[in-house]
Amino acid sequence: MDLRQLEYFVAVAEERNFTRAAGRVHISQSGVSAQIRRLEQELGAELFDRSGRTVTLTVAGSAALEHARAALAAAEAVGQAVGQVTDLIRGRLTVGMVVGCTLTPLFDALAAFHRAHQGVEIALLEDNSDRLVEAVRADAVDLALVGTAGTTPDGLQSLTIISERLVAVVPPEHPLARRRRLTLGDLVAHPIVCMPPGTGLRTVFDRACAAQDLHPGIALQAGAADAMADLASRGLGVAVLSESMAASYRDRLTALVIDDVDLPAVLALVWKSTHNPAVRELIVHSRQAFTRREPA
Repeated sequence: MDLRQLEYFVAVAEERNFTRAAGRVHISQSGVSAQIRRLEQELGAELFDRSGRTVTLTVAGSAALEHARAALAAAEAVGQAVGQVTDLIRGRLTVGMVVGCTLTPLFDALAAFHRAHQGVEIALLEDNSDRLVEAVRADAVDLALVGTAGTTPDGLQSLTIISERLVAVVPPEHPLARRRRLTLGDLVAHPIVCMPPGTGLRTVFDRACAAQDLHPGIALQAGAADAMADLASRGLGVAVLSESMAASYRDRLTALVIDDVDLPAVLALVWKSTHNPAVRELIVHSRQAFTRREPA
């Protein structure tokens, strides 16, 4: 027997009429009848009682029907699985990355993904976190590395990469460098160097200031941690960074945790759904790459 015979058998059983079944499977009635006869011969039993005005299942036909449906469903599942892999091989993956990000594990994940699925075209774009989140929601970006303020954006799934507190970064000769404890009120008495609106760090900082009714003087804005550190080292303002960002500059700058800001700055991969098999695969590679990441 073959799947075509089982398809015709199920069609006749459900339509209870050879003519309607033939129209459903798009062949002639005689073709359906011939295939059903061959199936009955192979099974050694009649599947239909043809004596009435409508076709009814025999006892043997009733016993075979659910198995025939299951076989057809299994065949369809095989086709879908192969189709997904085919889509993956031939697909396109658009990955977003927050401006100024230098997390090499993301690049390691992309490289591992590319080696495994060389037929997938990868597009990488940079933007601020707010716009990337909206692009993921709008299906313009498949997956993005973004900064958020403590929680995953509504309606998206996520993989948290970093969750840490804000720190103030100053040169060793700065008055704040001698403090043993730093509050947000202490910090905003000085010019601030921070990331622009729409970034995760800026959102955390702005929310913390609003909660205490503080109005900081934003002296300079920069989208990259290196630029912010350079500005702070030249005495142009106190840079607000995350702990791991600040650790990269400890040879020339002093970092102080802002004691009364508890809302963490989170760096996370976000995506809308895993219906795209390429997204699922990149998430797997990302988990592996970031698990191997060396502590900052």
